[in-house]
Amino acid sequence: MKIAIASDHAGFALKEHLKKVLIHLSHEAIDCGTDSTESVDYPDYAARAARALSDGECERAVLVCGSGIGMSIAANRFPRVRAALCRSVEDAEVSRRHNDSNALALGERFTRAEEAERILHAWLDTPFEGGRHVRRVEKIDS
Repeated sequence: MKIAIASDHAGFALKEHLKKVLIHLSHEAIDCGTDSTESVDYPDYAARAARALSDGECERAVLVCGSGIGMSIAANRFPRVRAALCRSVEDAEVSRRHNDSNALALGERFTRAEEAERILHAWLDTPFEGGRHVRRVEKIDS
């Protein structure tokens, strides 16, 4: 699967860690930046990944900033992007099953790397349930 991955400076270390996890899992990780811990503006990097997702250049996106909140807000401004801030495996599973989330937002200051890996695995492995949730997701995307 092609997966865009982006962060600001506060999420850089976790982004780099998760990029290696994605590659190890045989996904194509499209790095949308940033490339250091030098201060940058998170909306610029959220936009790069969200635009790639919205335009169909990738199937999913992973977004990391200090809290995960800013990246999720910025990404959700793009058509067909359903970014979910997940701080637990349960959040990730529900975001996929019920909301068909296609972007995962994480906060490096709130989520240790080991937990972020578990969240990422759950998010990648959990299918969308469909059924009654389809019409709800369609309303989001319309």
